[in-house]
Amino acid sequence: MALDPKGAALALHRFGFGARPGLIAATASDPRGALLAELDRPNVGQIVDSALQPSGAANRALYEFNAERLAKDKLARVRREAAQIENPGMAAGEMKSDAPAAAPAQPQPEPLGRQIFFREAKARFDAAYQADIGLVERLVWFWSNHFCVNADSTVMAGGYEREAIRPHVLGRFADMLLAAESHGAMLIYLDNAQSIGPNSVAGVNRDRGLNENLAREILELHTLGVRSVYTQADVTSFANVITGWSILPTVSNPDHGGEFVFVRRMHEPGPLTVIGKTYEDNGVEQGRAVLADLARHPATAHHVATKLVRHFIADEPPPALVERLAQRFLETDGDLKEVTKSLVTAPEALAPEQAKIKRPSEWIVSFLRATGVPGDVRRIVPATNLLGEPLWRPPAPKGFSDDNATWLDGLAQRLDIANAFAQRLGPQLDAQAVAETAFGPLLSTETRRAIAAAESKPQALTLLLMAPESQRR
Repeated sequence: MALDPKGAALALHRFGFGARPGLIAATASDPRGALLAELDRPNVGQIVDSALQPSGAANRALYEFNAERLAKDKLARVRREAAQIENPGMAAGEMKSDAPAAAPAQPQPEPLGRQIFFREAKARFDAAYQADIGLVERLVWFWSNHFCVNADSTVMAGGYEREAIRPHVLGRFADMLLAAESHGAMLIYLDNAQSIGPNSVAGVNRDRGLNENLAREILELHTLGVRSVYTQADVTSFANVITGWSILPTVSNPDHGGEFVFVRRMHEPGPLTVIGKTYEDNGVEQGRAVLADLARHPATAHHVATKLVRHFIADEPPPALVERLAQRFLETDGDLKEVTKSLVTAPEALAPEQAKIKRPSEWIVSFLRATGVPGDVRRIVPATNLLGEPLWRPPAPKGFSDDNATWLDGLAQRLDIANAFAQRLGPQLDAQAVAETAFGPLLSTETRRAIAAAESKPQALTLLLMAPESQRR
């Protein structure tokens, strides 16, 4: 078989996280075959780490941590107030002359929420850095953005990705849909945990009522797509269907707080109609039935196919490729592994034009892999914040944009990141060798000349990290 190093380099950047030493040569005999082989690896895309808690456990641990800290602060305040009553003439903070000198202030431990966040972030970036090609990790990142939650709303964001996204990334879309929509992180983020059917027992007895956020985003963003086959009446009806989809309260349930629960007394009673089909009131199964039908709808197939092609291939998705992926989605009952195979084996998959700008996190991981530097999550996370892609903190429920225009404005900030990295590690790295490792035949004559003409090793590495080859896939 003829070698295709250019096709290999394109495949590694377009569908993975770029090349590592020797990877272009190793995949040059069959670039598409290498992508397909990664899909068949046992446990690919899964993270097994005993240091990472289940999301519900992390939620409960943080609640207990905050409760204990609040109690300590309250006791300290009570002691200060008692001391002032006992010594009314002494100003706050004033010490008696014979009192022992105060001990130097001890550094405060990092809040537990940040500890949990950085443990999850490290596991995520390590998985991308260590991946052979990274196609499955890229799929994890894609689907996590499609079904996004926000770490500002809940400490469970990292656990949600491990529990709701990773197990289903090469499985059935219907299973991922159900796992995402019934996860505590999603129910909190889109306000369904407190949504109450107006005619339910709780709705009659309490003033709080229906919240349509989750239902709207499931229809508009997660399945059918905006301005498709549903109406506002469908949104309201579906919101009623999923009333009672809630979480166990952490304050009163120290063993299972934060986990999914169906609360019958919050559920809107009676049959409900969504997109022309009536669903009988059989409790939690009513909502599951609607999700199952949404997962199989042709509009969902087209919406998912369009997003996949836009993410991996071009801002303006080729209609023929979208149609082929949508058809494969419907033929296989939403088998995401089969849809991915259709994507990477399509003629458009290895088109020579690198039409997409790498998102900030992709760019960072790709240059870490090329240089052989594992990276420090305590540097990576602030860098993604600076570049407009804060981890698990999307600007809206639609997630981060996949349009090039969104990321063009941040290219100037990438120079700051590239320069800081090059100043720190550039003296130890040969930019020309890194360029050959990362890009091989994709490397342009202009980039080669710029690197060769650099006045120092750090400058050469900065030029490489900012070159068009580094920014695009």
